[in-house]
Amino acid sequence: MDARTLIKATPAPRPATAVAPARPPAARSGPGRKRTAYLILALLALGLVGWLLFAPAPLGAELATVRTGPLQVAVSNQGQVRIHDKYVLAAPVAGRLARSPLDDGDPVRQGQVLATLYPAPMDPRQREQAQARLESARALAREAEMRVQRSASDLALAASERSRTERLVAEKFVSPQAMEKARSAEAAARAEADAARARSQAAMGDVRAAQAALIAADAAAEQRGQQPLPLTSPVDGYVLKVHEKSERIVAAGAPLVSVGNPADYEIVADVLSTDAVRIKPGQTMWLDDWGGGQSLRATVRLVEPVAFTKVSALGVEEQRVNVIATPVDALGPLGDGYRVEARVVTWEAERVRKVPGSSLFRVGEAWHVFAVEDGRIRERPVRVGQRNQEEAQVEGGLAEGAQVVKFPNNQMKDGMRVQALR
Repeated sequence: MDARTLIKATPAPRPATAVAPARPPAARSGPGRKRTAYLILALLALGLVGWLLFAPAPLGAELATVRTGPLQVAVSNQGQVRIHDKYVLAAPVAGRLARSPLDDGDPVRQGQVLATLYPAPMDPRQREQAQARLESARALAREAEMRVQRSASDLALAASERSRTERLVAEKFVSPQAMEKARSAEAAARAEADAARARSQAAMGDVRAAQAALIAADAAAEQRGQQPLPLTSPVDGYVLKVHEKSERIVAAGAPLVSVGNPADYEIVADVLSTDAVRIKPGQTMWLDDWGGGQSLRATVRLVEPVAFTKVSALGVEEQRVNVIATPVDALGPLGDGYRVEARVVTWEAERVRKVPGSSLFRVGEAWHVFAVEDGRIRERPVRVGQRNQEEAQVEGGLAEGAQVVKFPNNQMKDGMRVQALR
């Protein structure tokens, strides 16, 4: 093998390759950590944007502040002004009424002639009827007198039984209950005797009335309707109403003229019987919405002891009671039958802690409110005292200056965020 062959067969040496130095681990992971940080920041930003876009907005609510001030509790209803004493002049007998010269509002004096009546003569049939009424009244009077005698006998017997029973009880022959029964029987007999005497007096009054009617009929028959019968005013005052202005034939008992004194007014208002028990004589009644610019004051004089049934506008039967008051302030232009809004104050205080009545709601038997704290509502029980249609006294559960939701609704829950409405 020659030298050229050896050179050709021997491989040429490779050039030396430079080896890069190894980077430290921290330098090798830097870009990855930045990308992770950027990704986290982007997710947080997206979450914040989504929360801002889709989070529920605070519920708008009208707020009220618990404050201290005066409070009145009153019973209110419509009432009217009326004359305390009103006199209605009526025809005592049937006859022809002359035309009246009076008009509504004319002043009159006591004894002044208000109407002139020409009595109609009584025909034989009417006289027989009057005679029959007189005989019937006399028969009832005799019956009543006999009942008086019988009740007197029963009373004497009951008194004797009571006296005998008292002696037996004293000697311990009968029990004390027997004496109580005897005394009760005597009291019942005495009451029956009093009632019998009252019925006898009423029957005698009917007899006198029937006799007077017969005498008047006979006198009218004798006069044959030629003599007028003047009807005079019983008091000084004003003509309230002329019921019959023109000449006409009127029946006995027909109203002719109403007379009264407009200076003697009273206020009458009907209230529910459940409210009437809270009204006492001497309490203040305020008259509102009567057409003037200020409230007028009156004093309760009487709460009638008897209630009556009245159908409300909704068709519900209600038991109502009339409350009558005497005006303290001058009524000015108000007249008989004028409408007013009567408000009777049953309780009042100068300084009480109070909230709007609309802020209260029932939870079982307790009153609750939604109190506002740091922009959120908190349901709280409260102790309520007196209340009226607008405000309520708070005796516990809320401090002065606290804010409450004035008009809570079913959407509100404890812990919800609220925003005050302007």
